[in-house]
Amino acid sequence: MTGSTSSTPADRLDDDDYPAYTMGRAAEMIGATPAFLRALGEAKLIVPLRSAGGHRRYSRYQLRIAARARELVDAGTPIDAACRIIILEDQLEEAQRLNAELRQHNEAGTSATDGA
Repeated sequence: MTGSTSSTPADRLDDDDYPAYTMGRAAEMIGATPAFLRALGEAKLIVPLRSAGGHRRYSRYQLRIAARARELVDAGTPIDAACRIIILEDQLEEAQRLNAELRQHNEAGTSATDGA
């Protein structure tokens, strides 16, 4: 979770990972049904945190993922395929980020030895 351990309740408003939204509010925000959010949870695309009373709570980050899934489903993609697409997109983005970091690291090492 982002943020420091000594954060105030107001700091949580800026935290993308803070589970601030109830299932009903989350579904309303992305224009879906609670059943759709439950299906995403069953597919393990997003795993909501639970309140002390056991109610599902969603973060802004999870809502962005759910909104992307809804776009794909609305375009005719089956929900299980939509979840897989999003997971693969995320893995590709991470691999590209790591590749860019390695390239920068290698270029920095090469330029340091070129001057020797």
